[in-house]
Amino acid sequence: MGQDNYQGALQRPIGSGFNAESTTGDVIKGIDLTGKTAIVTGANTGIGYETALALYEAGANVVVACRDEGKAKQAIEKMQLSEGKGSLEIGILNLANLEAIRTFAADFKNNHQRLDLLINNAGVMMPPASKTDDGFELQFGVNFIGHFALTGHLYPLLKERKNGRVVTVSSGASTFAKEVDFDNLKLEKPYDANREYAVSKLAGLQFAFELDRRLKAIGSSLLSTASHPGVVYTDLQRHIPEDELKAAWKNFSTVSDPWQGALPSLFAATSEAVTGGDYYGPDGEREQSGYPAPSQLLTGAERDEEQARKLWHYAQEKTGVIFPS
Repeated sequence: MGQDNYQGALQRPIGSGFNAESTTGDVIKGIDLTGKTAIVTGANTGIGYETALALYEAGANVVVACRDEGKAKQAIEKMQLSEGKGSLEIGILNLANLEAIRTFAADFKNNHQRLDLLINNAGVMMPPASKTDDGFELQFGVNFIGHFALTGHLYPLLKERKNGRVVTVSSGASTFAKEVDFDNLKLEKPYDANREYAVSKLAGLQFAFELDRRLKAIGSSLLSTASHPGVVYTDLQRHIPEDELKAAWKNFSTVSDPWQGALPSLFAATSEAVTGGDYYGPDGEREQSGYPAPSQLLTGAERDEEQARKLWHYAQEKTGVIFPS
């Protein structure tokens, strides 16, 4: 679960109920997930690992979804050392391949009768220029397209659960993108790793909020929410040269551990205070670190309905995944 204290930026009082000693256990304290099933993508490492661990400790059956079976097995063995009340299983999921996503979802539906919680956490950050197996720029393809397809395939199960949830994990980097450039989603233009990452995270938020609007329109109890972790040191930064990464960290007053970065996701996934369309991040200075609070890192593009509808239709056309009503 991580250490039980926090050395970070001065926190703004927000009445969240959390303080500088709060942990992942505090965020889900009193929440019993026994009998509920959750999928956490990218749960073998970093924020995804800490999120899956906390859900497991709260009694959920957690599917540790990632590409590498060996890494998933290692993560589960480590989680099982805790006092978890739930269960853990491996889910082999390659978000860079639409057919693999379809297969994962089909296998899951064949072996499970329920899905209460889907946390779209896995991500790629600033890799060398490359594409998914289906031809999308890798960050856009994994961070958005893959999760769009996964959510759509699993939607028939999700919608059956009263107050089920879909949590999209975004990033403060989304604010650096004003819109999705539909003429540059397959590396048609010179590659800019920072720009494409920001676009992928903006797309994720537009998806989360558009899904929320569509769910409300049909009176569904399924909640679509979003979160961002703040500034966290994880394996996500593995593609960034070490000297560049060290220079980047100097721009931030606090760099958190993965368990701290998992707090907003856990809150969005489990708190009774959450409503559809909510977006949570850390409550500290510039939302770099801290404890769950409504995020203010929004430019307006995230909730632009026209942009979101265009993105939704694009994703449906390119993936062939249609969300049934």
